[in-house]
Amino acid sequence: MTATKPKRIETISAPADAVEPEDIDLPAAAETLGYSLSFVVGSDEAGERLDRFLAGRAAVKDAALSRTRLKNLIEAGAVTIDGAEFTDAGAKIRPGQNIEVTVPPAADPLPRGENLPLDIVYEDAHLIVVDKPAGLVVHPAPGHETGTLVNALIHHCGERLSGIGGVRRPGIVHRLDKDTSGLLVVAKTDAAHHGLAALFADHGRNEPFTREYLAFIWGVPNRASGTIDAPLARHKTDREKMAVSARGREAITHWELCESFAGANGKPVASLLRCALETGRTHQIRVHLAQIGHPLLGDAVYGSGFKTKAALLAPEARSALEALGRQALHAATLGFPHPVTKEALLFESALPDDLRRLHGCLAENAPSLG
Repeated sequence: MTATKPKRIETISAPADAVEPEDIDLPAAAETLGYSLSFVVGSDEAGERLDRFLAGRAAVKDAALSRTRLKNLIEAGAVTIDGAEFTDAGAKIRPGQNIEVTVPPAADPLPRGENLPLDIVYEDAHLIVVDKPAGLVVHPAPGHETGTLVNALIHHCGERLSGIGGVRRPGIVHRLDKDTSGLLVVAKTDAAHHGLAALFADHGRNEPFTREYLAFIWGVPNRASGTIDAPLARHKTDREKMAVSARGREAITHWELCESFAGANGKPVASLLRCALETGRTHQIRVHLAQIGHPLLGDAVYGSGFKTKAALLAPEARSALEALGRQALHAATLGFPHPVTKEALLFESALPDDLRRLHGCLAENAPSLG
């Protein structure tokens, strides 16, 4: 099938107030077919960041683009400056430059089934428990429209998934980050969805509920166990990150020290924790452990300041960490009463191969501290 050429919106030149957004008519079909926008930088806009400039100038009727969306488009190569592709969202613009943004056609809002491998741990008429591999996105989102767990579940279950989560997230009650591996339960019926949602909201306060993760961290805590009680909210400047905030939502993580490992010089360098969630906020364990000075190994977002610590590892462990390419976090245990039958369910997942190798190298190539 021949691709449809994006609809072009006529050039909007500086100064910004020369054309009011209300005066520009974006055809309704543009959302489906895609479109492009073209701007000329005015003298009063010199030195402005590319993404900020575009966010301010792209307020076209029915085509407003957020700064985050524009940043993604820039990094995807959908923006040109004077005809040359430009991928640096923070670049400073100059007067007279012609900047064009190509907005691709809207994605199909209905995820489609895809024959992707699924590691099914348990399944009945009401729910399904899967062991998610690292690298798999849970549900479709901008930049990940296909190849997600939801696409695989739709292929496997057909229409037998709860619709409460909406067409983009059928059956999804909770999530794991793309690069976190481990156990995840999905509702197949509305009754199961309601019951599981209540369980996750209750956080085990009134009914038995277990969510435990294995986490490899930098450093060694000064005690055998502890609790991190620190509310979380979206980061003030980076909306893709979370941060501890007094105005955030309640977030509580309990942790227990399982093992500690020495580096090549025999000094403490890393540990393995078992973390139990009392709440389930986005990036909760990652942010909480970074907050107490023990970020996850391999966490490029919340542990970026610890990259040089890798030099302290024995060569084999350092190689295993470099090969990991993700945060060293695994959802190892999931236990709850069945939302319909009330049967007690408990599932455990062993470390996947990449984390098993990391663990083996940390333990075998340097003396363990206990």
